[in-house]
Amino acid sequence: MKKTLLLLMLLHCIHNLQAEDGYELWLRYKPVENKALLTAYRQAITAVQVSGNSATTVVIKKELALGLNALLQTTIPFVSTPTGNTLIAERGLSENLKDLGTEGFIIRSKTINGKKCTIITANTDIGVLYGVFHFLRLLQTRQSVQSLDIVSTPQTKLRLLNHWDNLNRYVERGYAGISIWNWHTLPDYIDTRYIDYARYNASVGINGTVLNNVNANAEILTPVYLQKVAALATIFRPYGIKVYLSARFSAPMEIGHLKTADPLNDTVQQWWHAKAKEIYALIPDFGGFLVKANSEGQPGPQTYNRNHADGANMMADALAPYGGIVIWRAFVYDAKASDRFKQAYDEFTPLDGKFKTNVLVQVKNGPIDFQPREPFSPLLEAMPHTPLMLEFQLTQEYLGQGTHLVYEAPLFKEILEADNGMVENVVKGIAAVANTGNERNWTAHPFGQANWYALGRLEWDHSLSSSQIADEWIRQTFSNEPKVVNSIKEIMLSSREAIVNYMTPLGLHHIMGNGHHYGPAPWGYNTGRADWNPVYYHKADTAGIGFDRTGLLQYKPSVQQSYAGNEQYLLWFHHVSWLHKMHSGRNLWEELCYKYYAGVDTVKAMQQKWNQLEGSVDEERFRQVKMLLAIQVKEAIWWRNACLLYFQTFSRQPLPANYEQPDHTLEYYKQLNFPYAPGN
Repeated sequence: MKKTLLLLMLLHCIHNLQAEDGYELWLRYKPVENKALLTAYRQAITAVQVSGNSATTVVIKKELALGLNALLQTTIPFVSTPTGNTLIAERGLSENLKDLGTEGFIIRSKTINGKKCTIITANTDIGVLYGVFHFLRLLQTRQSVQSLDIVSTPQTKLRLLNHWDNLNRYVERGYAGISIWNWHTLPDYIDTRYIDYARYNASVGINGTVLNNVNANAEILTPVYLQKVAALATIFRPYGIKVYLSARFSAPMEIGHLKTADPLNDTVQQWWHAKAKEIYALIPDFGGFLVKANSEGQPGPQTYNRNHADGANMMADALAPYGGIVIWRAFVYDAKASDRFKQAYDEFTPLDGKFKTNVLVQVKNGPIDFQPREPFSPLLEAMPHTPLMLEFQLTQEYLGQGTHLVYEAPLFKEILEADNGMVENVVKGIAAVANTGNERNWTAHPFGQANWYALGRLEWDHSLSSSQIADEWIRQTFSNEPKVVNSIKEIMLSSREAIVNYMTPLGLHHIMGNGHHYGPAPWGYNTGRADWNPVYYHKADTAGIGFDRTGLLQYKPSVQQSYAGNEQYLLWFHHVSWLHKMHSGRNLWEELCYKYYAGVDTVKAMQQKWNQLEGSVDEERFRQVKMLLAIQVKEAIWWRNACLLYFQTFSRQPLPANYEQPDHTLEYYKQLNFPYAPGN
């Protein structure tokens, strides 16, 4: 295994000011303002030595030049160095490398020939790149670099983004513009945005990207599109990022002109083997296939009376000779099921241990569909003999879409810490539906960037707290000024609970508008499928509200007990009387009112905190967030009023007199219509 070393000693520089439009995300590299700290950094870093000449080493040198020049406002001399292996042996670091794997790194302060320096080393160039980004993060967040002794390895092997991008550039459930992939001009035109996309992902440790929608188009597997995919793979490779493709199960019929896609058919198997050979000839490090099968109308093995393992294993056999994997999504549900909550569990647990070793089953964080709060999916602890991928969503389909400020790290942490040992023992990868688009700032809402950042940081290290990640992101994205950091952190850390309260408090779920999922519609009942209707999930009547799942035995007893006593999930698991006494002393109706109003109040407080930052945050992004928070307050009130007025028709109790009364009737809210809501 090649051992690579980066030796920092350091420099002199020029800073190029750029507009604060959000394009640079968390890699802004703004000059160090504090003169004492700037002096300390300059004394600690006086030259740079980088060993090796790979494509990744070139990237390392460019990133160091960009980051250090800007941060320290001086020019960096790059000086020659002995080979990495020689330096590693001389400095006694060889033994430390054995446990780093291919991605971990060491950052250590040493004294060499009487001079203090910082060594960044790893077993591979990619490991060094991760170490470089970590070191630059220390400078961006104004941490001391005098006495460093950092050893870091990723806790999750596969750290992916899933793009729900179509070949026509429309993004399903996308709220930040059209796709960043311009398939029409690829492979010949390489947008610099692709390179920056790779930089931003590598800086937080993301090592894979699924380029196209899980509702896949078979055309992505045709030669003309594979050439385009290969161009992106070439760009991403020096950053340690592999490309994956969502594969349509019926592709052998649609582009291969076969009469069947039966996974046990010899001709179908041969077609997939030939397709894998074709792909790997173009992309030797191709990651593999993501497959959505027999879900929401997508084709799959059940069409031929086969099971999920039959389908996944057939494709896995085709990829196995090249080291590729199949990621098979467990998001399945049937209109005939008595409870959508149960179906993935019922379909997949009998198959535990029957998947090939290069198959991972990808499980959404909750058993329904990326709700503001869900219990963790019971599949995450019910398949001990099957490697799993944990799937989150960054794009906020059910979290206010592109207009609401919702920091998702607390949601991620809630799942990662839900059952002790679950993630470490079973989950081998984490993926999230990407929230990027061609908007200049990538995510439309500036705070959507924080969720992308938080995903990468938690994929690498589950132990990081939501507060620590927020602190890092704010310092790199906005300012290191304590007033700014503390105020924005308060906004971020209160935002997730706020949206739960003004949308789906106490375990309510799936009560949004049909189709576009924008706005409240708890009265929805006419989609033609029971499990697409909000009334299916809350089951409100004059006796009470909530879905009775008291007989649900899919969780182990300790987890059942934990959820049974947690009022955050009360209406998820129980149909409860409107007069039920809550821990607060209020009855259920009063508690529901309290939560909805508290959610709105929190968003108003977030708005006030942000407005107080005028002059402390750049004008362009200040105005943008100010306008979006005004929309969020308006829409939080809409959610509160519409839901409470509707549920009041069943509770038959008044809204507490001390609360602001709705300014519209229930009929007004019911008649609102949004035929062109984005992302549908």
